Amino acid sequence: MGRENGNDLLEEERKGIFLALVEAQDTIRDVAESRKAIAVRFGVTDRQIRKIEQEGIDAQWPPLE
Repeated sequence: MGRENGNDLLEEERKGIFLALVEAQDTIRDVAESRKAIAVRFGVTDRQIRKIEQEGIDAQWPPLE
């Protein structure tokens, strides 16, 4: 079935994806494009990216802390 849901990734993996997403958004500046680039890079879906993004914001994961 693959990784349909961001929760099947380890927290450490989700934090790494979140960090890469924040860095991509700083570089690319287009949120949709940065999400797409990171989804492709990590082999996850747009839905997973959005869940991880929200989880990272809510939990203040690095680099937000």
